[in-house]
Parts: sequence; C-alpha cells; structure tokens
Amino acid sequence: MNVTSMIAGTLIATAVAATALAQQASTVEGTVVSSEPGKASVVRTVEISAKVVRIDKATRTVTLKGADDKTVDVIAGDAVKNFDQIKVGDVVLARHTQALALKLKKTQGATDDVSVSEGSTQAKPGEPPAFVGARQITSIAEITAVDPKESTITLKGPEGKAVTLDVRNPDQFKVVKVGDEVEVTYTEALALSVEPASPAAITK
Repeated sequence: MNVTSMIAGTLIATAVAATALAQQASTVEGTVVSSEPGKASVVRTVEISAKVVRIDKATRTVTLKGADDKTVDVIAGDAVKNFDQIKVGDVVLARHTQALALKLKKTQGATDDVSVSEGSTQAKPGEPPAFVGARQITSIAEITAVDPKESTITLKGPEGKAVTLDVRNPDQFKVVKVGDEVEVTYTEALALSVEPASPAAITK
C-alpha cells in the first residue's frame, strides 16, 4: 500500500534532510511483515548516515558525503536546533519508520471517523542537534471485495477512497467477508541525530 507521507509541522521540515540524505548517503533498509487471521502489519525502516564535509553558517547549508563519496547540500531550517554545534567531520544519522497495521473489527463503527495524534522532541540548548517526531492516524475501513483466487482484499476508507491489498496469509480469507470493518493504523516516525567527529576524523 503506497501511503503518502503525512508528517506535519516540524517533522516535515526536518524530514527534508532525511530525503536528501537517502539520495546519496549510506542507506540500510528493512521490512518486517506479520500476519494472522484478522490481523496484519507491515513495518518498514530506513537508516541513513552521512558525514559533514562543509558548513556554510550564513545560509545554514550543510554539505554531506555518503559512502559513495557523492555529496548533497542540505539546508538546516529552524527545526534543526543547535545548528552551531554541527562540525565538519560529524556524522548525521537518520531513521525513518513507517508502519501499517490492520485489525478486523467485531463492532460496526463510522468509516468517516479519523483520529490523529502527533508529537516531537528536540535537542536542548547546548546539546548536539537531534530531533524525534511521530504521527499516527487511525481510521475505519470497510471491506468491499474479497478475492481468494487473486489473494487480495479491497478496502474503502474515509472519503470513499478504495485500495486493494495483497494478502499473503490465506487463513485471512477464513475470517473476513464483504461488509466487515477493519481498523487501519498508520504510523510514521523520524529520528535525526548528529554524532560528533572523533579527533582523528577531523585531522584527516
């Protein structure tokens, strides 16, 4: 299921840096899928790292170099606190996590109900720059089609939008039927941190 990023406010501003890093830096990606009758979840995590090779304090521009020696310029907006703490040779680390969980509901609810919760924390004055933010969206979707032969189910969520999902566990078809409701929870989190350079790294 292709879910558009819905992180708002400070998280959006900070996520720009992670997006730029992912294009050039050292990246490790992992996906975990679990499924049992009436429940399913997918968790995708991307870890990114790059070294600071140049800093323009006037424009708050940081040049980062990944494992392939390619560089990318990232503008550190106001969301990046303690900018003056960043030094050449520091390593910028980012972890971006997306999770989608589906749970069959036994009671009927309103499919147009959507709940949103979010929060973030930033580095305190004097600490190395760091940011952690998360946003969770929960809604109810109705099962409008079940196709065991194609191993898919189709859900209709808020505003009448429909999405067809692949079903890896055939036991799911034993417990779901058209008209059932599914609680859908989407979570997105981003953590950014800066590790100070070692004296040896600075002198190189």
